[in-house]
Amino acid sequence: MVSPRARRQVAHTICARGLSARRAARLCMTARSGMGYVAKGPKRDARLAQALRGVATRYPHWGYRLAGGFLRQRGWRVNLKRLHRVWRQCGLQVPIRKPRKKIVTGTTLQPTAKQKNDVWSWDFVHDATSAGSPLRCLTVKDEATRLCLAIEVDHAFSHQRVIEVLKRLLVLYGPPRYIRSDNGPELVAQNLTTFFKDQGIRPSRIAPGKPWQNGSNESFNGTFRRECLDAERFHSLTEARVVIEDWRRQYNHERPHSALGYQTPATAYWGGLPSRKHVRGGLSEEAEKNSMPTVALGATIVQQRDSRVASIEGSSGGKGI
Repeated sequence: MVSPRARRQVAHTICARGLSARRAARLCMTARSGMGYVAKGPKRDARLAQALRGVATRYPHWGYRLAGGFLRQRGWRVNLKRLHRVWRQCGLQVPIRKPRKKIVTGTTLQPTAKQKNDVWSWDFVHDATSAGSPLRCLTVKDEATRLCLAIEVDHAFSHQRVIEVLKRLLVLYGPPRYIRSDNGPELVAQNLTTFFKDQGIRPSRIAPGKPWQNGSNESFNGTFRRECLDAERFHSLTEARVVIEDWRRQYNHERPHSALGYQTPATAYWGGLPSRKHVRGGLSEEAEKNSMPTVALGATIVQQRDSRVASIEGSSGGKGI
């Protein structure tokens, strides 16, 4: 089906080549009285389209729902159907990923996270630098609020290093009731189990060969790989640490989460609601200041990241990279 707008455009093109308006309207199956109609939608949606293009440029893996949640945090009040329509008109559709077959067991995974610090989950993600050096990323996530507590990056990990990371997180966030993990040697070491017991933390280890039992962390690792690891090329360990930490902060403080009502994980964890100034059909001054220059903000983040990588590598004299 061809839209009325497209038929009117074809009729105008035919008229420009010398055919009468009556004949052009009949050939294009459109009303002659509607050929002079000027749509008000593009002018009304111009600022929304500009904001959506900025969000899509900065976060190319986001769909229109995440983009809408991002704009609502910055003062927009926009209907989801209008958001989807403008998103499609701008040609910003994200390629649809083929859904993976899910295993349905009919059982609820225990323990269940109902509030923050109920259950933490952690796992390792593997990558490599452009020179082929291996990278291991220890991801730690709070299951209830989806907050990414840490992404520790190094060439290799021992259980002592895992304990050091956990000690730092206990100081920052307090102890969880449970920590869910697989049966990797770094995560089931006797010293780590003893440390759990001393801190009053109960380990919750999944059955061997069943990674879906740690589904919350596996889901986060998929997002981490898709939006960060597959989108970046790391030339050194230092660069990887800086880029990944920038992405972690963006994930916690900027990326809305559908399971949280399109709030950010940081908002859900700390219990506060983002301040919103709504203007019906438009944008408040504060929101316009915050949401419009999204492309420039992304460039600023890249510049800051490059300067930090240079300063860290300069201070270390190129060691440990």
